[in-house]
Amino acid sequence: MHDALFQPLKLGAIEAANRILMAPLTRGRATQPGFVPNEMMATYYRQRASAGLIISEATGISKEGLGWPAAPGIWSDEQVEGWKPVTDAVHAEGGKIILQMWHMGRIVHPSFLDGEPGVSASATTAPGHAHTATGRQDHQQARALELSEIPRVVEDYRHAAANAKKAGFDGVQLHGANGYLIDQFLRETTNLRTDEYGGSPQNRVRLLREVLQALIGEWGADRVSVRLSPNGETQGADDSDPAAIFGEAAKVVEELKLGFLELREPGPEGTFGSTEVPKQSPLIRKIYSGPLVLNSDYTAEEAVQNIESGLCDAVSFGRPFISNPDLPERIKTGADWAENVNVPQSWYLPGAAGYIDYPTLSEENQM
Repeated sequence: MHDALFQPLKLGAIEAANRILMAPLTRGRATQPGFVPNEMMATYYRQRASAGLIISEATGISKEGLGWPAAPGIWSDEQVEGWKPVTDAVHAEGGKIILQMWHMGRIVHPSFLDGEPGVSASATTAPGHAHTATGRQDHQQARALELSEIPRVVEDYRHAAANAKKAGFDGVQLHGANGYLIDQFLRETTNLRTDEYGGSPQNRVRLLREVLQALIGEWGADRVSVRLSPNGETQGADDSDPAAIFGEAAKVVEELKLGFLELREPGPEGTFGSTEVPKQSPLIRKIYSGPLVLNSDYTAEEAVQNIESGLCDAVSFGRPFISNPDLPERIKTGADWAENVNVPQSWYLPGAAGYIDYPTLSEENQM
């Protein structure tokens, strides 16, 4: 019944054993101070290595870009050393893992930056609250990146990509979704610039293109991917013509021949904002000829349907992988999926509970 999900797939240079990918999931278990990956994280990813490909949790490329308590980074030597046991653990189980590269832009609260404002395409303020080490605080106005600073931001991405290679990853994914820095440049409500990075869709994709070119310089295009969220409002980032801006972004991905493109298309109850606007994946499928991965609130049956219809080549599952470390096995055997417990507290709170204590199907059967 689910055979389509268990066919191998080439994602650029990466050979995925199946088409059940693990989507990036922020879990907040890195060691502080220093945002350093640790042994518990290695256990977590090892448990989920049966995914065709693991896309790591969003990982800060720089101090400036990381504004989430206990999320991991990839800018320091200590962080690189912390990631090595994680990638080793996944590879020891026969799995593949790529690093998702994160700059949160205006979502970074000044408390992470010694009181300095976050940076963005323009001097805007995100709605709602930031998660900080001392609890939820109102978002603060970001400052616009100066034109002269943009090469430095691109270099931060390149440096992080080089570190990801040292840490043993199989590739990298640029986080261009969910209202973070790249998305802030793409969308008109957050990009009010009048220089070559603002205005037309061709200008607003310029940073996306430059960062991807920097990542390709370190990895080659066939080990670079990007995640986009080409729909409605997300963390205050929105656009009146998503087809125009995300069609232009898809042209960049096609031109650069990336390994794959992942699209987050949330339903009405999606995290980081919902959407009722038409999905852009059919349009993007016509523009981008490489492997297309879709994400958000899929059942196994829906995933099969979209793969068999040709709408996508694989599906990335997020929250189901939290409570089902062996999700591919459960799908293959038709077993029930375990439910997340203590949600959403266990998504982000420190400790093993709700993180590495979910049993596999075989462990359940032995209880």
